[in-house]
Amino acid sequence: MSRTHEVTNQVPPLIGHDPIAGDAALAEACIRHAGARTLESLAGLGRLAGSEQAQEWGRLANENPPKLRTHDRYGHRVDEVEFHPYWHDLMRTAVENGLAGAPWAAAQAGDRHAHVRRAVGYFGWTQVEMGHGCPTTMTYAAVPALRRSPELAARFEPGLTATAYQFGLAEPTGKRGLIAGMGMTEKQGGSDVRANTTRAVPQDDGSYRLTGHKWFTSAPMSDLFLVLAQLEEGVSCFAVPRVLPDGSRNVFRLQRLKDKLGDRSNASTEVEFEDTAAWLVGEPGRGVPAIIEMVNMTRLDCVLGSAATVRAALTQAIHHARHRRAFGAMLVDQPLMQNVLADLAVESEAATALVVRLAAAVDAGESAFLRLAGAAAKYWVCKRTPGVVAEAMEVLGGNGYVEESGLPRLYRQSPLNSIWEGSGNVIALDVLRAMGRSSDTLAAVSAEIELARGLDHRFDDAVKRLHDELGDPDQLPFRARRIAGQLALCLQGSLLLRHAPAAVADAFCASRLGGHGGGVLGMLPATAAVGAIVERASIVTV
Repeated sequence: MSRTHEVTNQVPPLIGHDPIAGDAALAEACIRHAGARTLESLAGLGRLAGSEQAQEWGRLANENPPKLRTHDRYGHRVDEVEFHPYWHDLMRTAVENGLAGAPWAAAQAGDRHAHVRRAVGYFGWTQVEMGHGCPTTMTYAAVPALRRSPELAARFEPGLTATAYQFGLAEPTGKRGLIAGMGMTEKQGGSDVRANTTRAVPQDDGSYRLTGHKWFTSAPMSDLFLVLAQLEEGVSCFAVPRVLPDGSRNVFRLQRLKDKLGDRSNASTEVEFEDTAAWLVGEPGRGVPAIIEMVNMTRLDCVLGSAATVRAALTQAIHHARHRRAFGAMLVDQPLMQNVLADLAVESEAATALVVRLAAAVDAGESAFLRLAGAAAKYWVCKRTPGVVAEAMEVLGGNGYVEESGLPRLYRQSPLNSIWEGSGNVIALDVLRAMGRSSDTLAAVSAEIELARGLDHRFDDAVKRLHDELGDPDQLPFRARRIAGQLALCLQGSLLLRHAPAAVADAFCASRLGGHGGGVLGMLPATAAVGAIVERASIVTV
């Protein structure tokens, strides 16, 4: 019997690696945009992210989803959510390492690379577990929106930008650190936020009272929420704290937790407001522009989260292929497997280069570039992620289909960012909107693309096709997806041609721009330097 249980040809656990400094594409992008010291400042976070301890935090936080407690034992309404202890370890690590609101304060204090540092850290740390990235993101994104109302910013921003994590409902200004959430989606509206039916009534003291039902509100144990509601002037943005200045709890009735495909460690709820106290953010009737300040930053993290998901799946695939034998050779040495792994690596490096460039645009105040490039990247990178993760799962075969491998968790997570904050059609149309409202946006993105003009004829041809598409006014909404995708590919191509090794850039141009790819990964041309590409994508252990 014991002979049948001898374990051979199985892959060792993937532990002891560094998904930040050990990722060549990510590390180089960090140094390129923010310098070596920025990368060095993330050394401890990278080592922790690749440790067995952190991976256990992520696994158990995901396997033990949050629980809703609407009432206490005496029948009092409490509207609280309980999380596994490891969820708090994940959150604490993120906040203490500056991955939430801290970059806004750091930038004001003179750190010119605060947002790149935060993006690179977020990219590496969320590979441990993606669900806690949601409240981390919303805390980061709430700050610029809140600044539309200086009094509210003065009240809440010190807590939102702090590097202290303090869970539990308490009066916000008395806490060492705050977490923020967002509530836009309603049953009848979805992405159509102007269909919002929540009503706001002004009060004599300058506050408002909200009544309505929010269909999807994530991280309900956050301290502060930005929500949309109707005034006579139109849709307006409001700040809604869970606990009021006098220490009493605001009306924030949690109806149920959503049973989601992925993101299971994070609580997402339906919330009812009934005379819920709120304070106006920005001007009456200008709620959509106000909330867009927050949405633009969550959009950056949609791309970050998807690029991190792709990288996590690629890391698993290469690790498996380097330790598994099949048909007389290691998988990583099999020609067709090399093609698949190299194609996965090209996809990952292109996404990584683009998203760190977006973060650098935040540091540099390149709002026009960020407005259009962020939308195109959100559409393309997030849309590509499920297929990429599925291909990585196939590298592991049946082992990848089993929960212990971690790939099913990544696969369930993979569609989220393409749906959240506007699904594919909404974002593709927003690409058109971003170009149509200001010539500055297209000019800024075109200038970035043009930096690689002449470096590769396939890239030059792709740029010409893009200009032809943009110059044709016929049926633009019908063609919005193609335009958004071409824009993202040209941006990625420009970045890789200028900054990636020739093997990576050539494979990208051949497969994504030159017609030598296909509808699935693993169709690189025979001339691709697949061995060099896979070697570059292999994560360095610590």
